[in-house]
Order: sequence, then structure tokens, then C-alpha cells
Amino acid sequence: MYSHRMTNSKPTTHRHREATRIILRPIGSGLPLGLFALAIGTLLTGGAAFGIIPTSEIQQVGLMLVLFAFPLELLAAILAFMARDTMSATAFALFSASWLSIGMGLRLSEPGSTSAAVGMFELGVAISVAVLAVLAAKAKPYITILMGLSALRLAAHGIYELTSIQAWYTAVGVIAVLIVIGSLYGATAFILEDMHQREVLPLFRKRHAEEAFHGFEHQLDRLEAEPGIRQQL
Repeated sequence: MYSHRMTNSKPTTHRHREATRIILRPIGSGLPLGLFALAIGTLLTGGAAFGIIPTSEIQQVGLMLVLFAFPLELLAAILAFMARDTMSATAFALFSASWLSIGMGLRLSEPGSTSAAVGMFELGVAISVAVLAVLAAKAKPYITILMGLSALRLAAHGIYELTSIQAWYTAVGVIAVLIVIGSLYGATAFILEDMHQREVLPLFRKRHAEEAFHGFEHQLDRLEAEPGIRQQL
């Protein structure tokens, strides 16, 4: 547990400022778990798009997404929120809810059928994930690439659901391969960082994301204004 003493550069007669403490509880990173779950969930959808998983088994894919990908992504999102990583937490929460929704849709629909409702839903999630990708560009290029690919996969699948054009479903499979590779790379990189307490495989962090690895002194100046510490969000 880490305690930070609140300070104020301006002269003040408020003695409570000197007595205020901020307590942070160290937790394990949820990023490897979330990325492994993303890789496996995407592998299932990519396998269905390529025909490796036959249409007759598509309902089993839906069940696996609900029982495996959904809860693990949700757990990763909760851990990320606890670690004050709002962007990663939001992304994992969106993926978690989408796996649950899509998985239930596959379980309840006729194998091989398409749905305009699912298509619109996936386009909506794709737009949200794309926004996160753009916001991460200045500090986390790896996250930008992975979120960008995920947004493309969701958009391609959404268009397929709306149009039933097979070429879009094939595109889903191609993009899924890239996401699986990228997710496995990132999960491995984050685990190695946790083991060695330093960057082993490059994730190309910049600005505040890079400063986070340089110790407390680089982060304390902005700590008091972060969510969960400031009075209002």
C-alpha cells in the first residue's frame, strides 16, 4: 500500500492539507488476462468466418463467448478501473459486453442467419472502440493499433450482418488473424514486464505512459487530480 502526502505550492493557512493522505492499494495487472481473452474470443469468430468452424457449430461458439470471453474481459475491466487505467478499462468493458451480446445472439439465432440489430450494435461498438484508438495514439501506439484492428473487425462484421455479403465475412477472418497475433504479443509483453519490472518486448509507450515506468516522482504532480482522488469526476 502506498501513501502520498498532499502538498500545495501556494501559501495556505489550512492545516488539513498537510494532514491529508492518499492511499493506493497495489494490484495485479489485468491487461494480460484481457488480451488473452480477446485473442481467444477473436480466434473463435475468425475460425467461423473462415469456415474452419462449421455453421452447424456456431451456437457452440456463442456459448464459449458467453462463458469464457465475457467474464474474463469483465474481470480485466474491473482490475483496470481499480488500477486507474480508464482507457484500458473502458475498452475491456466494451469487449466484455459485446462478447456477451454477440454470444447470446449466436445462441438464440438460426445458424448461418444474419441480423440487422446485431449489425447496428456492432457498428456502434466499432465507433466507440475507434474513438479509444484515436485517443490512445499519442501515448500508447500499441493500444491504438490493436483497438484500430478491433474496430475494423467489428465494423466488417456489422456490415456483413446488415448486407449478408460474404466478402465482408471473409474480411472479418483476415482481421481476426492480425488481432490474435497482436493480442498474444501484447499479453506476453505485459507478463514479461511484470516479471522483470522493466520493458522486455517493446510496446512503444510515449509521454505519460512512458513516465509511469520512471517511478513515483514523475507521477505525483498529477496524482491529486486523478479520478477517485479528486472530489468530482
